[in-house]
Amino acid sequence: MFLTVTANAALDRVIFIEEFRPGSMMRAPRVVDCVGGKGFDTSVALRGLQQPTVAVGFVAGYYGQRLAEILEGYGIETDLVWVDGNTRLANVLVETRYARHSHVMVGALPVTAAAIEDLLAHVYRHLAAATWVAVAGSLPPGVPATLYHTVTEMARAAGKPMLVDATGPPLRAALEARPDIVKMNLDEFIETFAVEGKELPELIAAARGVYARRKLATLVLTCGRDGVVAVTPEGIFHAQAPAQQAINAAGAGDAASAAILWRRSQGDQWRETMRWAAAVSAASVLTACTAEVHMADVERLLPAVTVETVE
Repeated sequence: MFLTVTANAALDRVIFIEEFRPGSMMRAPRVVDCVGGKGFDTSVALRGLQQPTVAVGFVAGYYGQRLAEILEGYGIETDLVWVDGNTRLANVLVETRYARHSHVMVGALPVTAAAIEDLLAHVYRHLAAATWVAVAGSLPPGVPATLYHTVTEMARAAGKPMLVDATGPPLRAALEARPDIVKMNLDEFIETFAVEGKELPELIAAARGVYARRKLATLVLTCGRDGVVAVTPEGIFHAQAPAQQAINAAGAGDAASAAILWRRSQGDQWRETMRWAAAVSAASVLTACTAEVHMADVERLLPAVTVETVE
């Protein structure tokens, strides 16, 4: 079982429009409610890969109830911490003409110290059965930047490998607890470590430097259409799937996290893990719902993925 922890969940309302035109009437022929929040999205992708997963996180109000229903509809076991207020609403605007998406976030969900203790208790009771633990996403108001550090220490004490997908102070705090995998997208990497340069070779060189200076166990960067890069003890690998005509690209990085957790649990070396990560990430953009993955798409894409060793 894969345990995911989401401190700052959202209900994703995916609104499909042809093109965003400020100041004009725009019609949305399709609107879909789906799961938001990086950890929860990782659980969604894991279910698409036919893997068991337990999702722990804060939820509240009507949007929280709707989110819980969708999670359970995927067959995800949930152990949710209900708090006062209302879960955030993420309006995901998908422009079909350009295959791009934008987020308009509504609301915030402040969390009390008592609720944080509840969350940690929920995490603790699932650790024994967990194969991997993943914490992911931003933190809501009231949650200290040390939360992911605390969960990582709990996982290490239980002998469970840990993936952290975060940015800024929460990520930097978690590094002190030595997670097994640090995973970020390129924008998060640039912001967190004040990296200069935008071209992929420059960013890979910067990743190599951060990996060495911070003494990371493994660093994974999701790079959009440029694929996935991993700096590992086995070498640096760049995996890329053929470009897809995206329906909804939100959650593609979370789908990559799901693939990494699954394949590492199966004993794959990093080269093969990256092949799956790129295929699963690419497959996720072919669905309307955030991070949703169909195994048939993954199996079709997998043979076409290229994995190169970066010297």
